[in-house]
Amino acid sequence: METKDVLKKIRIENSLTQEEMAERLAVTRQAVSRWENGDATPNIETLKQISTAFDVSINTLLGSPRKLFCQCCGMPLEEDGVISREVDNSFNEDYCKWCYADGQFVYKSMDELLDFLVEHMPAGNFTPEEARKYFSGQLSGLKHWKQ
Repeated sequence: METKDVLKKIRIENSLTQEEMAERLAVTRQAVSRWENGDATPNIETLKQISTAFDVSINTLLGSPRKLFCQCCGMPLEEDGVISREVDNSFNEDYCKWCYADGQFVYKSMDELLDFLVEHMPAGNFTPEEARKYFSGQLSGLKHWKQ
């Protein structure tokens, strides 16, 4: 879905006219119209404002051009509902809500996360030791564990 379609969908889902959406964002009705027609795209500050006002991630507003993965556990972040939040409730598109909550990481070490994964994730025909080694290899390439 393109940005213009996402913006129109947000407006309609919130039962707003273009004029009402413009007032809410402190822009002109013509700006909203240009966004929805694809003649223009909101600037980054306006995208942040829309993200906050309508509780939608920047990635979603841009038509989900990037395939997001949690940089702690590797889970796909395919819906805004699984993306983590900062203390101010803004989205943190690097992590899932199960690994990062209220501005803090849930797992204090890779070993703690590995313990959880080995216990809860299907590992096929792997022994627990093989599963741990496999998951460790996958996690070590993620941003959080490279630090």
